[in-house]
Amino acid sequence: MSIRLRFAPSPTGRLHVGNVRTALMNWLFALREGGQVLLRIDDTDLARSTKEFEQGIEDDLTWLGLKWHERANQSHRFDVYEKAAEGLKAAGLLYPCYETEEELDRKRKIAQATGKPPVYDRAALKLTQAERAKLEAEGRKPHWRFKLSGARKDWVDLVRGPQSIDTASLSDPVLIREDGAFLYTLPSVVDDVEFKITHIVRGEDHVTNSGVQIEIFEALGGEVPAFGHFPLLVGADGSALSKRIGSLGVGELAADGYEPVAILSHLAKIGTSDPVEARLSIDQLAEEFAFEKIGRAPARFDPEELKRVNAAVLHQLGYIAVEPRLAQFGAAKGEAFWSAVRANLVLLPDVKEWVRIVEGPIEPVVADPAFASVAAELLPKGAYDASSWSAFTNAVKEKTGAKGKALFMPLRQALTGMDHGPEMAALFPLIGEERARKRLQGMAA
Repeated sequence: MSIRLRFAPSPTGRLHVGNVRTALMNWLFALREGGQVLLRIDDTDLARSTKEFEQGIEDDLTWLGLKWHERANQSHRFDVYEKAAEGLKAAGLLYPCYETEEELDRKRKIAQATGKPPVYDRAALKLTQAERAKLEAEGRKPHWRFKLSGARKDWVDLVRGPQSIDTASLSDPVLIREDGAFLYTLPSVVDDVEFKITHIVRGEDHVTNSGVQIEIFEALGGEVPAFGHFPLLVGADGSALSKRIGSLGVGELAADGYEPVAILSHLAKIGTSDPVEARLSIDQLAEEFAFEKIGRAPARFDPEELKRVNAAVLHQLGYIAVEPRLAQFGAAKGEAFWSAVRANLVLLPDVKEWVRIVEGPIEPVVADPAFASVAAELLPKGAYDASSWSAFTNAVKEKTGAKGKALFMPLRQALTGMDHGPEMAALFPLIGEERARKRLQGMAA
């Protein structure tokens, strides 16, 4: 069997971390199984869908390294959905209803007040042809409901294990609105059948929908896919994900300087039995992916942990991987600069600060001008290399008697303006003799 999954965003906004996690679960399983992913643009809501957002979704997925195998727009397939709807109507499974939203709300309140479940009473099925004609003559247009069987639908969920939904406890779902617009459910199932989707992997807020969708699959004569429903995201403290973090967009993360693979690593590992650690490729994440590892507790999205993962990614990246991007931050020192500073980065834009510290101007910190003056006189002449720092500090130690922190801290503070940072043996050749002399003399350089 060819494994086929789908990611189905609506082009009514850009992708956020919740969307990306759903996409990633599908891609990781497909990659692990040698399967394919369909990118299905759910743009049946013509009023809210835009081509700009559609392109943004594609751009975000491409930036993240999530490559789809096939693509489809639901807005191009209305004739297919109409045909499916007509078939369901002919089978007596899709029936017209004329109640207004106010009337339905009143029915729900009455049912609840009398201790009954707020399930649609199927009053529309009792209407005669003459009664329907009268309602339509009054200007009412029908919405169309799918007639559930009332049977129990069971499946073994890839994440949650055995699941069961009693469709008798559900209202017959509306599939087509009064204005003729299709709601999500029917187009989604029709597409899953026609594109031969074998696995539907999504958030656990869709569990109840599965019972309805299984019945529609069966009514359309399609094979029911396997379902996997994973827990949703929460904040770092276990509380509901804040709107600010929940809507954190891929574009924002990219602009802040996060690495795509760090985002994927974080989202792939949270909520699983694996430690949340950096991986340098989506292929490695796919190899380690398993539905059995996903816990039942909500996954905690922690921006600080994401930063830690991003830092770990940067610390492992070779110069070739970042060379094209370093120039935008003014880093012209090449591989030596990258090797010196990468272990001190959290986000790639942090290199700007180290460019400033290397090339200046900085305000040197000179607590003991006499000590710094002696050090300035002992600076090696000419170009510096990896051995220059050791030779220089040994000379200062011999001349002043300073050693340990008393030797190294004043030199670091004078040469960088900071009391921490990369190894001075690597920074010293980048700073060079001229700047080093001026800084030890207390001059901005």
